[in-house]
Amino acid sequence: MDVDKAIALVSAAGIELTDRRRNGNDDGWSLSFSNGAALEVGDDGKVSASGKGAEAVASLLGLQAKPAGG
Repeated sequence: MDVDKAIALVSAAGIELTDRRRNGNDDGWSLSFSNGAALEVGDDGKVSASGKGAEAVASLLGLQAKPAGG
């Protein structure tokens, strides 16, 4: 999934993007949202959600959230 598409889908649901930066490996994006979710979007299109609001964001994107703390 493209990073801009992921942001658009989550933002359209009323969850505000609070931070967007390249990840430590410079092979994708780390996104933070106002509900506590963190989203990793790789340049290869792989997406994973984690954090407090991960289930809501993952649901919007058709993903499975990582368990809290994992």
